[in-house]
Formats: sequence, C-alpha cells, structure tokens
Amino acid sequence: MPVAHPDRFFIDGRWATPATGSMFDVIDPATEQLYFRAAEARTADMSRAVEAARRAFDEGPWPRLSHAERAAYLRAMAEGVRARGGDAAQIWPRESGVLFSVAAGVGRGAAAQFDLYADLADTFVFEEAVRPTMGGEHGVLVREPVGVVGAIVPWNAPLGQIAGKVAPALLAGCTVVVKQAPEAPGLGYIIAEVAEQVGLPPGVLNLVTADREVSEQLVRDPRVDKISFTGSTAAGRRISSLCGERVARVSLELGGKSAAVILDDYSLEKAAATIAAAETLLTGQVCTSLTRIVVPRRRHDEFAAALAVAFGAVTVGDPFDERSQMGPLATRRQRDRVEGYIAKGVAEGARLVTGGGRPTHLDRGWYVEPTVFADVDNGSTIAREEIFGPVLSVIPAADEHDAVAIANNTVYGLNASVFTHDVERAVEVSRLLRSGTVGHNAFRSDNGVSFGGFKQSGIGREGRFEGLLPYLESKLVILDGPAPSRG
Repeated sequence: MPVAHPDRFFIDGRWATPATGSMFDVIDPATEQLYFRAAEARTADMSRAVEAARRAFDEGPWPRLSHAERAAYLRAMAEGVRARGGDAAQIWPRESGVLFSVAAGVGRGAAAQFDLYADLADTFVFEEAVRPTMGGEHGVLVREPVGVVGAIVPWNAPLGQIAGKVAPALLAGCTVVVKQAPEAPGLGYIIAEVAEQVGLPPGVLNLVTADREVSEQLVRDPRVDKISFTGSTAAGRRISSLCGERVARVSLELGGKSAAVILDDYSLEKAAATIAAAETLLTGQVCTSLTRIVVPRRRHDEFAAALAVAFGAVTVGDPFDERSQMGPLATRRQRDRVEGYIAKGVAEGARLVTGGGRPTHLDRGWYVEPTVFADVDNGSTIAREEIFGPVLSVIPAADEHDAVAIANNTVYGLNASVFTHDVERAVEVSRLLRSGTVGHNAFRSDNGVSFGGFKQSGIGREGRFEGLLPYLESKLVILDGPAPSRG
C-alpha cells in the first residue's frame, strides 16, 4: 500500500491520531483478501477536521491570498499528483475493481483538474465594476469564497472526484474537509500527502474516512457553509434535506439511468460494439453509463442479438491481467445488489439474452457476467432504477418521437447519447433530451467543460466556469462616490 499513514487522518496540516482504534477493512475485489486497513473517523475526529477548516478560513491566510497565489499551490498540487500516478494506478484496481490499463491514467486526469482551475485565476472575472440601478454612484460585483466546504466523495472513482471538488474550492479561497468512502479511502491519502508536500497552509485541506453516521455530522455542522456530494440519489435526497434545514449551500452529483437513442439510419453492429465497450468501464459502476438502449421496434431483435454478441464476448478477469476487458464489482454488497436486479428483470418478464450469472472460470472475486436484457418495459424495475453494474436493457420504440419520450421518462437526467449519421438530426434530438450531457455516436462526458444532471440526477454543475461558481458567493458593493483604484 503506497501511502504512509492509512492509520491516521490529515487534519490541520498534520497526520492526526484517531480518537479511537476503529478501522475499516479494505478488501481487494478481485481476490476477496484484505488489502489494507484505514482509520475510521468518529464524532471527535470529524469535529476536529471541521474546526481546523473553520479556523483556517476565518483566521488563516488562505482566503486572503490572491487568486494567482492560490493558483501557484494548485499547480504544485498538479505536479505532485501527476508524480504519484503510478501509486494511484496500483490502488484504484484493488479498491474499486477498475482495470489497471484504465487506472494508469488516473494521476494525469486528476492533475489536469488542478491545472484547469489554476488557469482560471487569470481569466475568471472575480471582480467587476457595475452601474447601480437604485442609487449610488459606482458598484463593484465581487465573487468571494463560500467558506468551509464538506466534500463527500464516492468509492467508484475517488481521486478524480476529490480533485474535481478540491481544486475549484481552493482556487475560490475555501477550506475543505474531504470525507472519503470506507470502501475506497486509499486514493485520498495521495491527495493529502501531496498537500503536505507542497506546504498547503494548515487546515486548508483536511481528510477523514467515515461511515454514514459521522458523515451526516459533517452535513449538519453549522460551521460548514457548503456540502458538495457525489453519490446515490437516495443519499443525495437526505443530504439536500439536511442542508435545507439550515439553508446551507449544496451541490449534488447523483445517479443516472442514461439512454442511448439509436436512430433508424445507424449501423446496429457499430452501435452495439460502441455501447458494449463503454459499459466495461469500471464494470458499469459509473453514474453516466448508457444502460437503457432505445431502438426502433422493427430493429429491436437484431440489435439485441448484436449487443448480446458484443457484450457477451467481453473478457472478464483480474484487473491486472492485460487480457481482461472488465474487472470485478467493488464490493460483495454491490455484487449482491446487481444480482438482485438481474433476478428482478427475469421475474418481471424481460428476456435475458446473455449473461446473468457469475463467470464460471473465476472461483473468487466479486465478478458478474456482462448482461443484456431485451424486450424491456420502460416501466420495469431494471429500466427505472440505477443498477450500477454491467446490465444493459434494450427497449423498443415505435418511432423517433416515442424514443425521445421513453428516454425522458425517468426521474434521472444525467447523460444520454444519440446514434445517427445525420449531425443535424443528432443536434435536433439532443435538444429534446432532458439530460445534462448528450453525446453523439458514443458514450461522452466532459468534466473539463460542464458536468451534472437534470431532475434527480443532481443540483449544480462541475467543470471549468460552471464548476467554480458553486464555491463562490456574489456580493454587490454600492459606493457613494468614485470607485477606488485597485493595484
């Protein structure tokens, strides 16, 4: 385990000893063996972390630095995370089951988030002169840090999630408490070690690992000004409710049940190959996965057969085996959940065309076969609820209008794709889809521009300008006289 202090927390710029000896067991999903043990935060630990962040914001230098000065720290963080890419690539497969070939780029991806926000220090308008409309001679609209941020990240892709929350928060001038998931705490330690290495001021970044009860303490704490959460819609509803009680700021990046709309001019074999390849990413444990495939009724059977061939041919195995195309699910609980949904699909009348069980050639690890259902009713359980595993549902549509209606008939609205050779049709259909992102002829997502969802897929956006705004508060200063010169 290539981190130095998994038995501690990073609080107030130091590696803090836990209040108790409680530990989380982190299990390798491919071997079902203990990988390492991480300290479990209790009430006292979370309170210390919040207090450190509050003090750093209220009394420390961080919010009072210039954006350029904070950007210099972000660039140093980027360099440090990039240098630790090899360590991150060893940890991620052993925590979440992702293929090592995918994990090899995780350090570069996270580092790019820090660089992206550092670049905004020179281009984002943090302060601008405005003309008052109700009295006063001059006005200044300033965008200031929201305060102390509680960043709650999931177990499936924690390094990128931490970077995507911490980088904009730090550029804005906020201080942060990162709450990691017990299933996958290792990658966060890399971020904390880099923060220590670059000399981030004490209390600016704090990191703890906690279960639900202590996590809720972070959400309820009046010293925390904003919660940024990525995870399930069910947990997001609870967090939103708690933040609403005290009118705390909140950003939610939640679940999805994303549709791929196959129009009548597109190659079914090509669409099947593209969708099958995309679904292998993190064994389908991705909120943006295209899991509902809506296809013209007359082409339904042909497409279901093509998808079964493409997805059924995926090689499932050890994430570190270069022959593997898909690894295990992250936890035993997650495998049980996926298998439960497969059973519901069969019970509710969908036609299982491939998969549905465990790979027979693997006698250990939390593996599930790539699974395809055909003749799926859009009102069925497997079409309505997020499975978070390698299970695809093919849904027939009467025509293009019906396909859009089916795609939109969901409580979610995170991602979608349109498959057609006609770019104008792609744009026309994409504008009808109630989704935060719509790709063309592929699974697409881009947190370097804008990422987030409609409806119960979340509140707010991440990425570039959209991702910086949630960490800022606007303040209008109205002056009874000429504005003073700055600089």
